[in-house]
Amino acid sequence: MRKLVFLTMAAAMAGVFFYLSRFWFLSLWPRTGLFGIEGLRPQGGLLARWLRGTDAAPFELLIWAVGCFLVLTWAQTAYDRLTPPPDAGDEHDG
Repeated sequence: MRKLVFLTMAAAMAGVFFYLSRFWFLSLWPRTGLFGIEGLRPQGGLLARWLRGTDAAPFELLIWAVGCFLVLTWAQTAYDRLTPPPDAGDEHDG
């Protein structure tokens, strides 16, 4: 059950990363936005929209990749702290 929860969380994070990127091509909700929130438009690409007009706009893909790496690193650290370490007797030298 624990693995299912963590796999679901990983899939949700992947979906959020995909939605934030410029590679989102799905239009799953109406133009009014997800749950009526205008900022969550169906076209995705939120990071590009947030960076538009700034000096960081040309580096959108790099910022997205570094942000994904950081979030995944933090998620791995949280997972390591929440799950018990494997027993030393489970490993074998052979």
